[in-house]
Amino acid sequence: MRTAEHPAPERVLLHISDTHLRAEGARLFDTVDAADRLQRAFRVIASSGVRPDAVVFTGDLADLGEPAAYAQLRRMVEPLAASLSARVLWVMGNHDDRGAFRAELVDGDASDTGVYDRVDELDGLRVITLDSTVPGHHHGEISEAQLSWLAHVLSTPAPLGTIIAMHHPPVPSVLPLASSVELRDQRAFARVVRGTDVRAIIAGHLHYSTFATVAGIPVSVASSTCYAQDLTVPTGGTRPQDGAQAFNLVHVYDDTVVHSVVPVDAPRTLEFIDPGEAQRRLREAGVGPVSAARRDAPRGRTTLLR
Repeated sequence: MRTAEHPAPERVLLHISDTHLRAEGARLFDTVDAADRLQRAFRVIASSGVRPDAVVFTGDLADLGEPAAYAQLRRMVEPLAASLSARVLWVMGNHDDRGAFRAELVDGDASDTGVYDRVDELDGLRVITLDSTVPGHHHGEISEAQLSWLAHVLSTPAPLGTIIAMHHPPVPSVLPLASSVELRDQRAFARVVRGTDVRAIIAGHLHYSTFATVAGIPVSVASSTCYAQDLTVPTGGTRPQDGAQAFNLVHVYDDTVVHSVVPVDAPRTLEFIDPGEAQRRLREAGVGPVSAARRDAPRGRTTLLR
């Protein structure tokens, strides 16, 4: 009898991006009901039994920055988070409005239009929320002041390391048109995070799942829950599709971080092995139960807010 190579993960994050909710039932492309598509994702999450420490939304929460859209999103998310006993961490996206975002999602001041950067601790795992938005524009920027703040935070390592959550990914896009709305001066960001305890960067914005590295750090981009980009489009073009919606799971182990893409609408099921049968097969294969590395502890606290 042997044990598995890795114990259970130290922390689990549910990474959702680009919900693009609209108020009063308005539809994207006159067709896509973003709230309905998000609810489909929630049903998949609830039925899976996953127990994340936090749910991280990496921006473009409301398509038009409407207060009513944020209020609806909060009404949808809070019951899910409560059922999972998970924290909710919000990230600003280029479609979001800082004032409405603050007032409706975090009970803040609607007149505060400054950047929304913060640090949360999930029992040793530090999650830095970085606001890469530029009001009135769709490309991303991180100011010198933000980079100085980030460098200061990262100067003290966290027990389980750091994950940075942002909207604009600091990586190339395989769709040429996306270069018009990319994160600018990515080298400056790379200089700050290089050599720190940042173990992963999670982002959104692109509406398709993709992976890369920056300064040697893995970057994981989650697709959207509302609509996705079709990467089979003729080279050089772009073709949004009402399909391929997905979210990501982030499993943080002691020595690695695993990012998994979870489709919302899976094709026909071919086989189902329930947890009891899975354990029986493991025993038959001579593999003992996975040792539990996760500790029973509070789900975390906010340590710093810009």
